[in-house]
Amino acid sequence: MDIVVASAAFLVALLCAGTMGFAIQRGATCTVAAVDEVVRERGVRRLAALLEAALWVAGGLLVAQGLQVLPKMPAGYAVGPWTVLGGALLGLGAYVNRACVFGAIARFGSGEWAYLVTPLGFYVGCVSVGRVFGAPAPQALPYGSPVLQASAWVALLFAALALWRLGRPLLDGVRTGRPVAMLAARAWSPHTATTIIGVTFVVLLLLVGSWAYTDVLVELARGMAGSLAARSLLLLALLGGAALGGWTAGRYRNTPIAAAQVLRCFVGGLLMGWGSLLIPGGNDGLILVGMPLLWPYAWVAFATMCVTIAAAMLLGRRHAAPAGGHGVS
Repeated sequence: MDIVVASAAFLVALLCAGTMGFAIQRGATCTVAAVDEVVRERGVRRLAALLEAALWVAGGLLVAQGLQVLPKMPAGYAVGPWTVLGGALLGLGAYVNRACVFGAIARFGSGEWAYLVTPLGFYVGCVSVGRVFGAPAPQALPYGSPVLQASAWVALLFAALALWRLGRPLLDGVRTGRPVAMLAARAWSPHTATTIIGVTFVVLLLLVGSWAYTDVLVELARGMAGSLAARSLLLLALLGGAALGGWTAGRYRNTPIAAAQVLRCFVGGLLMGWGSLLIPGGNDGLILVGMPLLWPYAWVAFATMCVTIAAAMLLGRRHAAPAGGHGVS
């Protein structure tokens, strides 16, 4: 019986990972693209969607805590110079890569095969960060997240808001009689997509724990990775969902691999690996774990990342190609 339950739970986890990949692809909310929208268009729609993802994760964690199924959550860390340096390296790496770690998944799903090198660069960064920087181990905070001290009524409010966010586009389409294609486009707006990403992330966290490929690479670099087979299957489901999202959106292009692009993806991944270990946490972990738990270090690191991307864009906007057009981080 236990095996049946575990198998069913893992199948649900695979479905959630695939759905997340699909939403990453269709939502068009990569951190690089979000900052690019701010710099070029003075718009904050994508950036607000990323912050909203953190909001939905916070609500999901509160609901899970109310149901007494919340696992032990990661500790917070003290803010210091290494936090800021890590955020700057994370932002510079995302700019060089032209996509953050989640955006790289979306680009792969669009047929840009060079982005398979990004995780390799990230792993090399994780392995080499101690030799390059010699930073001390991050100092964990001695207290828990303030979010998890909130009332159970707040969890109910979050659940109602999530249902409203997911259901509103469908209700609007039925009321106005929009064609199915227009309804689908509205349904996969950045805000709706990041809501789905937040919800599926919480479900995955409850079912299988930490599973993101960046977490696996960090653990591999430390020689302590576990459940590699299961996590590899989840990664394949994530990539499959992103590929399906790219194909159904007409974004799939079989892009030839160029040496310059491979080098850019490797260096970008390397810088993001360094930054993630110094903070600690990649932009996916910051947005989907640290920021929802209201850990100050996560907000400082993410803000530094965004400012660094914006500064790099402003300095190189006359010479660099447009950065990151889709995906999420």
